[in-house]
Formats: sequence, structure tokens, C-alpha cells
Amino acid sequence: MIVLGLTGSIGMGKSTTAKMFVGAGVPVHDSDETVHRLYAGKAAPLVEAAFPGTVIAGSVDRTELARRVLGNAAALKTLEAIVHPLVRADADAFLARHRAAAAPLVVLDIPLLFETGGRNRVDKVVVVTAPANIQRARVLARPDMSEEKLAAILAKQVPDAEKRRQADFVIDTGEGMDAARSAVGAIIAELSGR
Repeated sequence: MIVLGLTGSIGMGKSTTAKMFVGAGVPVHDSDETVHRLYAGKAAPLVEAAFPGTVIAGSVDRTELARRVLGNAAALKTLEAIVHPLVRADADAFLARHRAAAAPLVVLDIPLLFETGGRNRVDKVVVVTAPANIQRARVLARPDMSEEKLAAILAKQVPDAEKRRQADFVIDTGEGMDAARSAVGAIIAELSGR
């Protein structure tokens, strides 16, 4: 089984690209979706213990949590120490299930693949990219996003050019959905022989 790591900086179209892999029949483990699920379950009491008042009705209030950790390196490190091992365990269970089912190819969607040392967990890496002006417009169109927040997020991410340099495959979502879908199909064909 080939494990393909899917990554890209904020606003590059990674989630949309992940859906294209799913649409083509490739199992995808989505780290962001896993965090959402964990914040409503297993991680909630751990996050509340570390950041009192961030859990409402059994689920982590992401806005309140972001307010506490953005720009606070120590708080972010505490949060990562809680969340990363839980996401990793979930991904390991996903890999074990698909390995047992003899899947030829699976995708681990890891937003911070390079930043968290995830390169050693995958066989190949695909980086999703887009021109900086498109990335910026996409991100600033999100609710609760600001120039300052975007700058803080980008400061913590490996620069796009460096990600592309380290990638085995690059998909430019700035070229449109059809081009991205075609690139996904070519990657699947190359890696799984279908």
C-alpha cells in the first residue's frame, strides 16, 4: 500500500483536492476533520483541563480556543501536545484498516506535514499550491479571518516554495478545478497503476 501525504499552506485548496481523491475512490484520512471529531469527543476534556472555559456543551469552542493560543507559542505547544498524538493514533488506525483491506493507495491529508515531521510517515508527498494573490483572497474571504491572523498562520508554516521543492507531486489549484482533477487522476494512475 502506498501512503501519499497531501499538504499545502492555508488557502491553497487542499481540502477540495482531498475530496477529488475521495471522488476517485482513494481513501483519505483528513486531519482537520479528525480534529473536529476529537474536539467533540476524546480531546474535549483534555483541552478544557489545559484551557478552562474553552469547552461548551461537551465540544471545544474553536473561536475561544484560537483566541487563547494564536500568538502564544507556549499555549500552542500545550495544545499540540494534546491534539497531535490523538490525530496520529486515529491516522494509524486508518492505515491499519486499509492495509488489512489491501488498498493499493491511501492519502493522509496532513496540513502541517513538513512542519510536524510527517514526511517520514508517507511514501510520497503531493503539495497543493496556488498563486499568492489567489491564496490571500481565499483566506481573507473566510469568516473571522484578518490580515493579522493570516500573517500569524503563514509565519508558522514552511513557505510554499520550500514545500513545492520537497514535493514528489505539485497540484496548482489556481489553474482551475478541471486541471486539479486531471492532476489528481494522473497521480492516482502513476501510484496505483489504475
